[in-house]
Amino acid sequence: MALMKKGSKAADGDNNIFWTTMSDLLLGLAIIFMTLFVLAMTGFTQDSIEMKKNQLEASKEIIEKLKQENIQAEVDELTGDIKISDLELFEVNSYNLSQKGKNYLNKLVPIYINTVFSKPELIEGIESVIVQGHTDSQSYAGLSTKEEQFMRNMTLSLQRANSVAEYMFKTDFDKKYSSKLQSMVIVEGKSFSEPVMTPDGKEDFAKSRRVELRLKVKNTDLADDFFKGVQHYNINNI
Repeated sequence: MALMKKGSKAADGDNNIFWTTMSDLLLGLAIIFMTLFVLAMTGFTQDSIEMKKNQLEASKEIIEKLKQENIQAEVDELTGDIKISDLELFEVNSYNLSQKGKNYLNKLVPIYINTVFSKPELIEGIESVIVQGHTDSQSYAGLSTKEEQFMRNMTLSLQRANSVAEYMFKTDFDKKYSSKLQSMVIVEGKSFSEPVMTPDGKEDFAKSRRVELRLKVKNTDLADDFFKGVQHYNINNI
């Protein structure tokens, strides 16, 4: 009996050593995980700040060049996104570019493309260049439901965005950027889902009808890469 008890205590001691070792191992893993996570998130924040700085610089340059050429456009000073009124581009209820619209894009697009794509530090962080069409919410005759109205406007907004995107490649921007632009351009229709409102809360129909040129920034969350690395981490390295 004494021998059995002694053996039992020895076994318990071995188990205690095992669990102590596992606890230390898990604690070490947790510390490493937290440290790397903080470093990753810090890096992401720095990348985001640098990206925003590049966007601001490009936006200021675009605005200045448009002013020099006396081109009327609404430019977001933070992102460089551009809103173009449908009156500048199309005939009423049409998705075909007017001659006025073509002349307008002939001036605007080279400034936009050449400015954005000439900055490697900016373009490396851009996932796509979006050409986005929008309409107002005024009703078409003969359509009885809001859903029908929405989809008719969706078709028009998509057709208008596509007309602008197609003509962009015909303008006189620096063609060394052409293949890169082809790989990044996306055409979207938004119907009347994002109207422009007046200060008193009413829809501004004229401003709602527009085409936007937008830059979509890449998701550079470094934490994602870290989590992928953890999946392949060899616990024997601890």
